[in-house]
Amino acid sequence: MKFTPEDYSYMARAIHLAWKGLYTTDPNPRVGCVLVRGGEIVGEGWHRKAGEPHAERLALAQAGEKARDATAYVSLEPCCHQGKTPPCTEGLLEAGVSRVVAAMEDPNPLVAGQGLALLAEQGVSVASGLLQAEAEKLNPGFIKRMKTGMPWVRCKLAMSLDGRTAMASGESVWITAEDARRDVQRLRARSSAVVTGIGTVLADDPSLNVRLSPDELPGVETPDYLRQPLRVVLDSSLRVPEDARLFAIDGPVQIIHSRGDAAKAQRLHDAGAAVRKLEGGLDLPRVMRELAAEEINEVLIEAGPTLAGAALQAGIIDELIIYMAPHLMGHQARGLFHLPGLGKMADRINLKIRDIRAVGKDFRITAAPAGG
Repeated sequence: MKFTPEDYSYMARAIHLAWKGLYTTDPNPRVGCVLVRGGEIVGEGWHRKAGEPHAERLALAQAGEKARDATAYVSLEPCCHQGKTPPCTEGLLEAGVSRVVAAMEDPNPLVAGQGLALLAEQGVSVASGLLQAEAEKLNPGFIKRMKTGMPWVRCKLAMSLDGRTAMASGESVWITAEDARRDVQRLRARSSAVVTGIGTVLADDPSLNVRLSPDELPGVETPDYLRQPLRVVLDSSLRVPEDARLFAIDGPVQIIHSRGDAAKAQRLHDAGAAVRKLEGGLDLPRVMRELAAEEINEVLIEAGPTLAGAALQAGIIDELIIYMAPHLMGHQARGLFHLPGLGKMADRINLKIRDIRAVGKDFRITAAPAGG
């Protein structure tokens, strides 16, 4: 179908609205909707939080009677199944909307084109694919989980200009400046889970929580909208201390092990963690599939070179976020990845640079494995 310049403009507005839910909608997708009648926007909305009305319902409520014979521009195909809220297709039909334009079909098997098909069967003009690439950027984790059963995995690292992450002694606080650290807080806030390894917990005793206030995160309208990600520790033999800082901070914690002592598992459970045992070892692709089964869309790995290197070699990383500080730490300092087996130039792991930008005094490099 051929779209008009006006179609592009209204869909761009719908996608802009959807970004307002960046930090709050998980595990639901981020969705925006604009209702237009007679060249005028009569209603708009975006999904704010799981369990609350979807974008279409909010736009319809704002439009009222003006929704009749309007065109709905939606960044994701309207749902047609009963979840925590009623189907959006039902609301659009009841309001008398005459045309629905979706940026993309919903990859959820419960929808997957059926929402648009149902609307078409009821005489509504439907189309999809308008600004689809832009819409896909809204929900990389939701889309990947629905299509593959795996979450979208980012790995965050900080390094000096000479590629070092810690001094030989292990000292690493702080490599980057305040602006970069605040940027990491926003990465955590959009993530469903933050994953680290036992080495990082023992060395640094991190909290891994979001420490920004609601007014520092666009779309987080009230304190109850501030969602803490699930914090996951990969700890094969349950060495996590029971007084670790993780347990002193509000928010869910999960410890995944493969050969830990049952009594220690109970003590960690009493300290506030969900403890899960995976027989046969902590295979990283399996760990990610298990997290996806818990509706984890986006994973942020914050770990040292051993886990970061293992994740890269296991092929589970979709995106690398590397903060580079303008200083040198020397050849004895620790490197960015532990990557055994790279003996020749032909063994190199190639990356595609997606973006490089300044973040305060530092630079943020966004890259992806070249084969991904």
